[in-house]
Amino acid sequence: MAIHWLLLCALIVVFVQRLLFRYMGLKRLTYMRSFNKRSCYADDHVEMVEQLVNRKRLPVPWLRVESLLPSGLKFEGQFNFEVSSGQYYQNHSSLFSLKGYKQLTRRHNVQCTKRGCYRLESASLTCGDLFGFYRVWHQVKLSEQLLVYPLPLDREELELPSSSWMGEVAVKRWIVHDPFVISGARPYQSGDPLKDINWQATARAGSLQVHKHDFTADYRLMIMLNIEDHEGMWETVNDSERIEYGIRYAAGAAQFAAEQGLEFGFASNGHDIDSPGMPIIEPLSAGGEQLEGTLTAMARLSIARSIPFDVLVEQMANRLPDRCDVVIVSAFWSEKLESAAERLRSEGHGVYWVNIGIEKEGAAA
Repeated sequence: MAIHWLLLCALIVVFVQRLLFRYMGLKRLTYMRSFNKRSCYADDHVEMVEQLVNRKRLPVPWLRVESLLPSGLKFEGQFNFEVSSGQYYQNHSSLFSLKGYKQLTRRHNVQCTKRGCYRLESASLTCGDLFGFYRVWHQVKLSEQLLVYPLPLDREELELPSSSWMGEVAVKRWIVHDPFVISGARPYQSGDPLKDINWQATARAGSLQVHKHDFTADYRLMIMLNIEDHEGMWETVNDSERIEYGIRYAAGAAQFAAEQGLEFGFASNGHDIDSPGMPIIEPLSAGGEQLEGTLTAMARLSIARSIPFDVLVEQMANRLPDRCDVVIVSAFWSEKLESAAERLRSEGHGVYWVNIGIEKEGAAA
């Protein structure tokens, strides 16, 4: 008879605790997830921090947190969590146990293997009773974002044209006269301004002489990236690795321009992850903020075509200021591109093609 009462009491306990955890297991339970950085470069390491807070007396015997993350985040040193990886996404699962009125923080070392914009948007919380007879599920909304900038190519890998982008170094090409750089005197020509007359040289030569101005760089560079990996491409990129190399080249050129104090911009016929169908255009500017904005645009760049690249080049011909160097980073060159480039040249711009073809080497032409 005592055994019957014992079994009855056990059933009552199981039933009561099941109801208790069913209605109170996830009550006053807070889950947060964040990164210790807002941005980094590809191959850098960051920390992903999970924080769980139980604001009630009832303990949580077990809690599983699951979320779908991009595969570009590589977790290291697995402990109390599992990662099931696929080609593009991975399922991250953590297991917790928490006493009443307690807080638990767990840190994961993560390597960012690919550039991109990584968003933590939601996580699924599952908890149950002491005996595992009942489970309750809840989805938590998250709003965390990590920008992974492309790793810029080294200066030696860029193979930049020796006559361009050298800041205040004098160059012998079309670039404008600098009124503050005087390299000597020359005979007066019709149309020379009177303020340029060199009176000392005139007295020595016995004829009218004017200041001879040297040439200096125009300090403007527009980097244009073509995400089409072959001529005639419609929307799908077949060789994404080649385009990623082109993005790294563009990042290296932007970094070098910023270090030299040049004004630079960035344009691509890819699109921002939140603006499909719209090409990316970062207007010309200079300084650290411009570099940060350009790298952010590159991190958020989706390698899906928004418009044909030759159309973008034609559009930029109407937007660029006078005399600007244009670097075209493309896996191929076509008649349409040559026609669009000729339009830029006719407006006074210098045009350079960086070939990211099969060899993936930046050969500037």
